[in-house]
Amino acid sequence: MKKSEPLSESYYYILLCLSKGPNHGYGIMQMTEKLSGGEVTIGSGTMYGATSNMMKKGWIKEIISDEPGLERKRLYNLTESGKEALRAEISRLKRMLANTEEV
Repeated sequence: MKKSEPLSESYYYILLCLSKGPNHGYGIMQMTEKLSGGEVTIGSGTMYGATSNMMKKGWIKEIISDEPGLERKRLYNLTESGKEALRAEISRLKRMLANTEEV
């Protein structure tokens, strides 16, 4: 993957949440808060804009649920391109952390 801009916290957590399986916006917002220990919260406006942009980039796709009660919710799934973007960001963060441990 070519060098790209670092991901925002919102983008990072959305991709991270979806790496665990398909989810809807509210579920991603809840999981983000849990994974970040309450330090990162994603509002509905941010979620809508981020998912829209990530679908344009091909990182996530909208899927139709066949589960009762979830038919009307937008479910998102991570694509291979999204997995690649997440892996690249994790590698970048690990390099940065390794550099601080040398200080």
